[in-house]
Amino acid sequence: MAIISSEELIRADKGRLLGPVTPPDTIYVKWGKRCVDIVFSLVGLLLLAPLHLLLAAVVRVTSPGPAIFCQKAVGKGGRLFDYYKFRSMYYGSQTHLHRQVIRQVVQGGEPVTHDSEGQPVFKITSDPRVTQVGRILRKYSVDELPQLYNVLRGDMSLVGPRPPLPYEAELYDAFQRQRLLVSPGITGLAQVKARHRASFEKMLQYDLEYIRRQSLLLDLKLMLWTIPALLKGV
Repeated sequence: MAIISSEELIRADKGRLLGPVTPPDTIYVKWGKRCVDIVFSLVGLLLLAPLHLLLAAVVRVTSPGPAIFCQKAVGKGGRLFDYYKFRSMYYGSQTHLHRQVIRQVVQGGEPVTHDSEGQPVFKITSDPRVTQVGRILRKYSVDELPQLYNVLRGDMSLVGPRPPLPYEAELYDAFQRQRLLVSPGITGLAQVKARHRASFEKMLQYDLEYIRRQSLLLDLKLMLWTIPALLKGV
């Protein structure tokens, strides 16, 4: 069965789903998903510990500042939590540029730039705040490996909508806030299907469709499909 079926989506008002979105009332969603998160994140942290140490050392050696970057993100139900990443920007970088881009993408629906083929891209591609090492970390999303600790703590899930920053969540209307019905994830349907190529409205459709259909099989598929998406480095 296809994850996304255009026949099953009732679109109106710029392609939005009509009506509220409700997570499935299943044992997996209530209990099983958290068990999977604990097991996989713990195993991942143990197996990837040498890689974590190597990346932390590279970040520290190549630019001044801590190896781990921590900031507030918005989780399930609007709860704030500390969100961890390997630092990919110069220490002390400001957020003004990112705030402007987020407002442009969320409220205006406009792409940030276009690629060499003229296709829209909804992220900053030449961010002067990002270090040379940081560009490589971001390209393959390995800067997000410390979020396995967020998963283990229960702040995040392995699969779910990506966590917004507070100044992004403040821009959401009631319909868009449905992204916060579930725990945010390290990967998700939007990341597998489109990465940075989808508009915010399209990403929202993917996120809400995942919330409606989340299951063990779907989560396992998305985790597997994340691997080739990361290897492409787009």
